[in-house]
Amino acid sequence: MSDLKIGVLSCSGEECLGGTIARLATRKMLEKLRKDKTVTLCLPLYLAGGEEERSFAKDYPVITVDGCSKCCAKRATEKYSGKVSDTVIVSDVLGEDAALSKIVSSKDLKKEHYQMVDKVADEICQKFDKITLEIEK
Repeated sequence: MSDLKIGVLSCSGEECLGGTIARLATRKMLEKLRKDKTVTLCLPLYLAGGEEERSFAKDYPVITVDGCSKCCAKRATEKYSGKVSDTVIVSDVLGEDAALSKIVSSKDLKKEHYQMVDKVADEICQKFDKITLEIEK
């Protein structure tokens, strides 16, 4: 099972902080927290018909990370590839006021925003570890 990869599909919302936090937390999973065990999927490519993205999501576990309750990443995955293994909704983790605030550019983020990224990344890690344990059983 050490070869198993888990996909993380982040929302690409640009209109609120939740989308930025979702992307940065997903990137942190890929580069630091579950390096070599995580594959990130590109939502715009996925929506445009990217067969490689869609095939991966059909064959491997996928965690979606949505910035808000619209759950665009989850809905797209379930429409084109089937049920997701789990989902993280940034607005559920941080609260709607924080997730829906208008700070959207990573160049405008402050220390407290990076703490939000850490909190969401920790939530993704918990879901990731749960899926891994279930597979190893």
